[in-house]
Amino acid sequence: MQTGYYSAAAGMVTQFNRLNTISNNLANVNTVGFKEDNLIVGDFMRIYKEARDDLSLDNNTKESAQFLNRTMAKAPQIVESFTDHSVGHMQKTNNPLDFALSREGLFFAVKTPQGIRLTRDGSFTKDEEGTLVNKQGYEVLPADYFQTKEFIKINDKASIIETDKNGQMYTNLPSSVKMSQGFKLFVANPDSLAKLQKEGDNLYVYDGIERSVSLKDSGAVLQNFVEKSNVNAVKEMTSLIETNRLVGMYQKVMDTQMNDMNRDAITKIAAKV
Repeated sequence: MQTGYYSAAAGMVTQFNRLNTISNNLANVNTVGFKEDNLIVGDFMRIYKEARDDLSLDNNTKESAQFLNRTMAKAPQIVESFTDHSVGHMQKTNNPLDFALSREGLFFAVKTPQGIRLTRDGSFTKDEEGTLVNKQGYEVLPADYFQTKEFIKINDKASIIETDKNGQMYTNLPSSVKMSQGFKLFVANPDSLAKLQKEGDNLYVYDGIERSVSLKDSGAVLQNFVEKSNVNAVKEMTSLIETNRLVGMYQKVMDTQMNDMNRDAITKIAAKV
Protein backbone atom coordinates (compact mmCIF):
# COMPACT_ATOMS: atom_id res chain seq x y z
CA MET A 1 0.00 0.00 0.00
CA GLN A 2 1.34 3.46 -0.90
CA THR A 3 0.78 5.15 2.43
CA GLY A 4 2.67 8.23 1.27
CA TYR A 5 0.02 8.88 -1.37
CA TYR A 6 -2.85 8.86 1.13
CA SER A 7 -0.88 10.97 3.61
CA ALA A 8 -0.20 13.54 0.90
CA ALA A 9 -3.86 13.54 -0.16
CA ALA A 10 -4.97 14.11 3.43
CA GLY A 11 -2.38 16.86 3.81
CA MET A 12 -3.73 18.56 0.69
CA VAL A 13 -7.29 18.41 2.08
CA THR A 14 -6.00 20.04 5.27
CA GLN A 15 -4.47 22.86 3.26
CA PHE A 16 -7.71 23.30 1.31
CA ASN A 17 -9.47 23.83 4.65
CA ARG A 18 -6.85 26.41 5.56
CA LEU A 19 -7.41 28.13 2.21
CA ASN A 20 -11.15 28.37 2.92
CA THR A 21 -10.52 29.94 6.32
CA ILE A 22 -7.90 32.38 5.04
CA SER A 23 -10.10 33.37 2.08
CA ASN A 24 -13.03 34.06 4.42
CA ASN A 25 -10.81 36.20 6.65
CA LEU A 26 -9.57 38.23 3.69
CA ALA A 27 -13.10 38.63 2.31
CA ASN A 28 -14.12 40.21 5.64
CA VAL A 29 -11.08 42.41 6.16
CA ASN A 30 -13.34 45.50 5.90
CA THR A 31 -16.38 44.00 7.66
CA VAL A 32 -17.29 45.95 10.79
CA GLY A 33 -16.85 43.88 13.94
CA PHE A 34 -15.59 40.75 12.15
CA LYS A 35 -13.30 38.45 14.13
CA GLU A 36 -10.53 36.41 12.53
CA ASP A 37 -10.83 32.61 12.40
CA ASN A 38 -7.84 30.29 12.78
CA LEU A 39 -7.12 26.57 12.43
CA ILE A 40 -4.67 24.33 14.28
CA VAL A 41 -3.06 21.56 12.23
CA GLY A 42 -2.09 18.41 14.12
CA ASP A 43 1.66 17.87 14.44
CA PHE A 44 2.02 14.16 15.24
CA MET A 45 5.72 14.33 16.07
CA ARG A 46 5.05 17.01 18.68
CA ILE A 47 2.07 15.09 20.04
CA TYR A 48 4.21 11.95 20.32
CA LYS A 49 6.96 13.77 22.20
CA GLU A 50 4.42 15.26 24.62
CA ALA A 51 2.66 11.92 25.22
CA ARG A 52 5.46 9.36 25.11
CA ASP A 53 6.27 9.78 28.82
CA ASP A 54 2.75 8.55 29.57
CA LEU A 55 3.04 5.54 27.28
CA SER A 56 3.94 2.07 28.55
CA LEU A 57 6.64 1.77 25.88
CA ASP A 58 10.35 1.92 26.65
CA ASN A 59 12.56 4.04 24.44
CA ASN A 60 14.91 2.34 21.97
CA THR A 61 12.77 -0.77 21.74
CA LYS A 62 11.14 -2.43 18.74
CA GLU A 63 7.66 -1.68 20.09
CA SER A 64 8.37 2.05 20.56
CA ALA A 65 9.92 2.24 17.09
CA GLN A 66 6.83 0.63 15.54
CA PHE A 67 4.58 3.06 17.41
CA LEU A 68 6.63 6.03 16.24
CA ASN A 69 6.56 4.82 12.63
CA ARG A 70 2.79 4.37 12.75
CA THR A 71 2.42 7.81 14.31
CA MET A 72 4.59 9.53 11.72
CA ALA A 73 2.71 7.77 8.90
CA LYS A 74 -0.54 9.45 9.95
CA ALA A 75 -1.64 12.39 7.83
CA PRO A 76 -1.81 15.97 9.18
CA GLN A 77 -5.32 17.13 9.94
CA ILE A 78 -7.25 20.00 11.49
CA VAL A 79 -7.43 19.31 15.22
CA GLU A 80 -9.01 22.55 16.39
CA SER A 81 -10.50 25.81 15.15
CA PHE A 82 -10.85 29.03 17.11
CA THR A 83 -11.80 32.68 16.72
CA ASP A 84 -9.51 35.55 17.68
CA HIS A 85 -11.72 37.90 19.70
CA SER A 86 -9.14 40.66 20.14
CA VAL A 87 -10.42 44.21 19.69
CA GLY A 88 -10.10 45.73 16.23
CA HIS A 89 -9.29 49.29 15.22
CA MET A 90 -11.82 51.94 16.27
CA GLN A 91 -12.96 54.15 13.39
CA LYS A 92 -14.73 57.44 14.05
CA THR A 93 -17.90 57.95 11.99
CA ASN A 94 -19.68 60.90 13.68
CA ASN A 95 -22.92 58.95 13.29
CA PRO A 96 -24.79 59.03 16.64
CA LEU A 97 -26.26 55.57 15.95
CA ASP A 98 -22.86 53.95 15.41
CA PHE A 99 -21.47 52.17 18.47
CA ALA A 100 -18.33 50.19 19.26
CA LEU A 101 -17.21 48.16 22.26
CA SER A 102 -13.69 48.91 23.46
CA ARG A 103 -13.30 45.74 25.53
CA GLU A 104 -12.77 42.17 24.35
CA GLY A 105 -15.54 39.67 25.09
CA LEU A 106 -18.46 42.14 25.09
CA PHE A 107 -21.33 42.06 22.58
CA PHE A 108 -24.52 43.82 21.57
CA ALA A 109 -27.69 41.71 21.37
CA VAL A 110 -30.22 41.63 18.52
CA LYS A 111 -33.50 39.78 17.95
CA THR A 112 -33.52 37.62 14.80
CA PRO A 113 -36.20 35.25 13.43
CA GLN A 114 -34.02 32.38 14.72
CA GLY A 115 -33.71 33.86 18.21
CA ILE A 116 -31.47 36.29 20.06
CA ARG A 117 -27.97 36.64 18.67
CA LEU A 118 -24.82 38.51 19.72
CA THR A 119 -22.77 40.82 17.52
CA ARG A 120 -19.83 43.22 17.65
CA ASP A 121 -21.18 45.19 14.68
CA GLY A 122 -22.67 48.36 16.16
CA SER A 123 -23.63 50.06 12.89
CA PHE A 124 -27.25 50.73 13.82
CA THR A 125 -30.04 52.78 12.30
CA LYS A 126 -33.76 53.49 12.78
CA ASP A 127 -36.52 51.76 10.87
CA GLU A 128 -39.77 53.42 9.76
CA GLU A 129 -41.26 52.96 13.22
CA GLY A 130 -38.30 54.53 15.01
CA THR A 131 -36.97 51.19 16.31
CA LEU A 132 -33.20 50.83 16.57
CA VAL A 133 -32.09 48.03 14.19
CA ASN A 134 -28.88 46.66 12.70
CA LYS A 135 -27.94 46.34 9.01
CA GLN A 136 -30.11 43.25 8.55
CA GLY A 137 -33.11 44.98 10.12
CA TYR A 138 -32.96 43.00 13.38
CA GLU A 139 -34.07 44.86 16.50
CA VAL A 140 -31.32 45.92 18.89
CA LEU A 141 -32.13 44.85 22.45
CA PRO A 142 -32.24 47.17 25.46
CA ALA A 143 -30.75 46.20 28.82
CA ASP A 144 -34.17 45.35 30.29
CA TYR A 145 -35.49 43.37 27.30
CA PHE A 146 -36.00 40.11 29.20
CA GLN A 147 -38.18 41.93 31.72
CA THR A 148 -40.16 44.26 29.43
CA LYS A 149 -39.91 42.55 26.00
CA GLU A 150 -39.73 46.05 24.51
CA PHE A 151 -37.33 47.29 21.83
CA ILE A 152 -35.40 50.56 21.68
CA LYS A 153 -37.57 53.33 20.28
CA ILE A 154 -36.17 56.72 19.28
CA ASN A 155 -38.49 59.69 18.83
CA ASP A 156 -38.34 61.04 15.28
CA LYS A 157 -38.50 64.56 16.68
CA ALA A 158 -35.34 64.04 18.74
CA SER A 159 -32.47 65.91 17.09
CA ILE A 160 -29.86 65.05 19.73
CA ILE A 161 -28.92 61.49 20.70
CA GLU A 162 -26.22 60.94 23.28
CA THR A 163 -25.01 57.67 24.78
CA ASP A 164 -22.62 57.26 27.70
CA LYS A 165 -19.89 54.62 28.10
CA ASN A 166 -22.31 52.23 29.82
CA GLY A 167 -24.78 52.31 26.92
CA GLN A 168 -27.34 54.63 28.56
CA MET A 169 -29.05 56.66 25.86
CA TYR A 170 -30.37 60.23 26.16
CA THR A 171 -32.45 62.24 23.70
CA ASN A 172 -33.53 65.87 23.73
CA LEU A 173 -37.12 66.85 24.35
CA PRO A 174 -38.97 68.19 21.27
CA SER A 175 -38.01 71.80 20.48
CA SER A 176 -35.64 71.83 23.45
CA VAL A 177 -32.04 71.13 24.38
CA LYS A 178 -33.06 69.51 27.64
CA MET A 179 -32.07 65.85 27.66
CA SER A 180 -34.24 63.00 28.92
CA GLN A 181 -33.09 59.49 29.80
CA GLY A 182 -34.15 56.79 27.37
CA PHE A 183 -33.27 53.17 26.74
CA LYS A 184 -29.99 51.50 27.66
CA LEU A 185 -28.15 49.19 25.26
CA PHE A 186 -27.87 45.53 26.21
CA VAL A 187 -24.15 44.76 26.68
CA ALA A 188 -23.62 41.01 26.98
CA ASN A 189 -20.57 39.43 28.59
CA PRO A 190 -20.61 35.64 27.85
CA ASP A 191 -18.98 33.50 30.52
CA SER A 192 -16.94 31.68 27.86
CA LEU A 193 -16.04 32.90 24.37
CA ALA A 194 -15.42 29.29 23.37
CA LYS A 195 -19.18 28.69 23.62
CA LEU A 196 -19.91 31.22 20.87
CA GLN A 197 -20.69 29.87 17.42
CA LYS A 198 -20.57 31.97 14.27
CA GLU A 199 -23.83 31.92 12.33
CA GLY A 200 -23.17 34.37 9.49
CA ASP A 201 -24.05 38.05 9.06
CA ASN A 202 -21.55 38.80 11.84
CA LEU A 203 -23.83 37.10 14.39
CA TYR A 204 -22.99 34.66 17.17
CA VAL A 205 -25.15 31.97 18.75
CA TYR A 206 -24.87 31.81 22.53
CA ASP A 207 -27.08 29.28 24.30
CA GLY A 208 -27.02 31.11 27.64
CA ILE A 209 -28.13 34.52 26.40
CA GLU A 210 -31.69 34.21 27.79
CA ARG A 211 -30.22 33.76 31.27
CA SER A 212 -27.76 36.64 30.88
CA VAL A 213 -28.04 40.11 32.33
CA SER A 214 -26.66 43.23 30.71
CA LEU A 215 -23.52 44.66 32.26
CA LYS A 216 -24.53 47.54 34.48
CA ASP A 217 -21.29 49.49 34.20
CA SER A 218 -19.33 48.18 31.22
CA GLY A 219 -17.56 51.47 30.53
CA ALA A 220 -16.88 50.17 27.02
CA VAL A 221 -19.54 51.71 24.75
CA LEU A 222 -18.17 54.28 22.30
CA GLN A 223 -20.71 56.40 20.42
CA ASN A 224 -19.86 57.73 16.93
CA PHE A 225 -17.41 54.85 16.41
CA VAL A 226 -17.40 51.43 14.76
CA GLU A 227 -14.96 48.60 15.37
CA LYS A 228 -13.16 47.48 12.25
CA SER A 229 -12.22 43.86 11.54
CA ASN A 230 -9.25 42.51 13.52
CA VAL A 231 -7.96 40.62 10.45
CA ASN A 232 -4.32 41.37 9.65
CA ALA A 233 -4.35 41.49 5.85
CA VAL A 234 -0.55 41.19 5.51
CA LYS A 235 -0.43 38.10 7.74
CA GLU A 236 -3.34 36.49 5.92
CA MET A 237 -1.78 37.12 2.50
CA THR A 238 1.48 35.55 3.73
CA SER A 239 -0.48 32.54 5.00
CA LEU A 240 -2.30 32.33 1.67
CA ILE A 241 0.99 32.16 -0.26
CA GLU A 242 2.38 29.57 2.17
CA THR A 243 -0.74 27.40 1.90
CA ASN A 244 -0.75 27.55 -1.90
CA ARG A 245 2.88 26.41 -1.92
CA LEU A 246 2.07 23.52 0.40
CA VAL A 247 -0.76 22.44 -1.89
CA GLY A 248 1.69 22.40 -4.79
CA MET A 249 4.19 20.38 -2.77
CA TYR A 250 1.57 17.80 -1.78
CA GLN A 251 0.49 17.56 -5.40
CA LYS A 252 4.06 16.76 -6.46
CA VAL A 253 4.31 14.10 -3.76
CA MET A 254 1.07 12.51 -4.95
CA ASP A 255 2.26 12.60 -8.55
CA THR A 256 5.58 11.00 -7.57
CA GLN A 257 3.85 8.29 -5.53
CA MET A 258 1.24 7.42 -8.13
CA ASN A 259 3.12 7.90 -11.38
CA ASP A 260 6.90 7.91 -11.06
CA MET A 261 7.15 5.10 -8.49
CA ASN A 262 4.61 2.95 -10.30
CA ARG A 263 6.33 3.57 -13.62
CA ASP A 264 9.68 2.63 -12.11
CA ALA A 265 8.20 -0.54 -10.55
CA ILE A 266 6.57 -1.60 -13.83
CA THR A 267 9.78 -1.00 -15.73
CA LYS A 268 11.83 -3.14 -13.33
CA ILE A 269 9.25 -5.92 -13.29
CA ALA A 270 9.10 -5.91 -17.10
CA ALA A 271 12.89 -6.05 -17.30
CA LYS A 272 13.00 -9.11 -15.07
CA VAL A 273 10.30 -10.85 -17.06
